[in-house]
Amino acid sequence: MKHFVWSMLLISIPMTGFAQNTWEQTETKKETVEKVVVVKPNPNQKYLKGAVPVVDGKVVFSKTFEAPGKSAFDIYNIIGKFFQDVTREPNQLNSKIVKADTTDYELGASYEEWLVFQSNAISLDRTRFYYVLKAVCQNGKVTVEMSHIKYFYEEERKPQRYKAEEWITDEEAVNKKNTKLLPITGKFRRKTIDRKDYLFNKIEDLLR
Repeated sequence: MKHFVWSMLLISIPMTGFAQNTWEQTETKKETVEKVVVVKPNPNQKYLKGAVPVVDGKVVFSKTFEAPGKSAFDIYNIIGKFFQDVTREPNQLNSKIVKADTTDYELGASYEEWLVFQSNAISLDRTRFYYVLKAVCQNGKVTVEMSHIKYFYEEERKPQRYKAEEWITDEEAVNKKNTKLLPITGKFRRKTIDRKDYLFNKIEDLLR
């Protein structure tokens, strides 16, 4: 009889009375799902306001590169060779070294090249791109400027000439909210900055 009663008691114990691993227990709480707002970076950020400096009314990109341990003469030779190499790139039209001063270690080069906006099987959108590179070399450093920037666009249809000061400045190429580039002037600004970055990055690499 006692055995029977004990058995009945065991049967009457709710199954929930048995211990479970925490990972086996049924969730009774509703999980709170928090929405995280993901802010996507603006792909145009590097091209927006402030990316095209204007000095005394002229667009001038300028940067001083450090070159520890190198003399002005060493730097002059490195930059001189680089300026010359650029004149031989496939996109060049009429480019040349215009100054090579071994007394003050100054260099200058004038470039006319193709700047391509878009190229595919059915269309080619490009402009003639003019600019001057100037380098002032000193012991341990060099200052390089890119200036006198101009464009000759659509020469085979409706030829148009533009100066950087009237075409790629903040006022001319960036929208008022400073969130994106304008359709036409913006593409000139973007590609000009890309070209400047390419040249300056190459100089930095050469001086390491």
